[in-house]
Amino acid sequence: MPRQVFIEPTTGDCRQAGAGQAIVMSFTCITYAVDDRIATITLNRPERLNAVNAETIRELIQAFDRADRDDDVRAVIVTGAGRAFCAGADLGAGGSTFDNAARGRTPVADEHRDGGGQVTLRIFEMLKPVIAAINGPAVGFGVTMTLPMDIRIASTTAKLGFVFTRRGVVPEAASTWFLPRLVGPSQAAEWVLTGRVFSAEEALAGKLVSRVVAPDELLATARAIAREIADHTSAVSVALARQMLGRMLAADHPLEAHRLDSRAMFWSGRSADAYEGVAAFLEKRPARFPGKVSKDMPPVFESPRSADAARPEAP
Repeated sequence: MPRQVFIEPTTGDCRQAGAGQAIVMSFTCITYAVDDRIATITLNRPERLNAVNAETIRELIQAFDRADRDDDVRAVIVTGAGRAFCAGADLGAGGSTFDNAARGRTPVADEHRDGGGQVTLRIFEMLKPVIAAINGPAVGFGVTMTLPMDIRIASTTAKLGFVFTRRGVVPEAASTWFLPRLVGPSQAAEWVLTGRVFSAEEALAGKLVSRVVAPDELLATARAIAREIADHTSAVSVALARQMLGRMLAADHPLEAHRLDSRAMFWSGRSADAYEGVAAFLEKRPARFPGKVSKDMPPVFESPRSADAARPEAP
């Protein structure tokens, strides 16, 4: 029977149970569950339309850290509880929501680190593929947090919006880097500068999401993609390929990709996974890849890129 992990939305400490039992890790603003090598992170403040606060930011980073460390996790799905995916920052503090100095936080501009950016940089560094299952409204950080994810699928009930200019602030979460690379500068400018909310169908036409499905098909569709990754691919190959795609987004010349490809092929080609993949193909059987991300990642990248070590004070 596949191992199942359930992490409940309650306060308390992380504890690991015995063999064959669930592992419980406590969160207050999200839930985390692992079922048959697929982790699902659910934003879990439905009464606030899953709007994020500082605790949500911290818990998201912890959850992605955990998924990356766990060799039994092959893919991650992110979704929202209730009728919303994420309504962005929690505006409960009123007009001072985004004023760090007024709220007694970092008063110096160069020392401030945007909480949303901490999350998206962590997602960018992931070694496991991340799928956004956008089940309802996703505005502000609710949509920018999905940009470094690998695949975005939306429900027909989803509404999306880069609403920052309508709140008197600016895009965050490194979205000015991610969004134009995903949809092109003209489409990015239209959505960001108008700040309007748009439909899932418009998001599909603009290449922000890859599929729009009925609400009751959303999680099944996301899980089917995750299942295909988990069942048929090498974990190490997927981790390398994910990082290669992300790092080459800003490459100046295809020669950079050629050099990276060459290093990656040199190391992966001599791996046990490569031997197994070829043998399985020739023998017409499913591959059983032995490689683990935790210990078998080759030294492909010249210099690791890591998110700013400072943790956010506020979303």
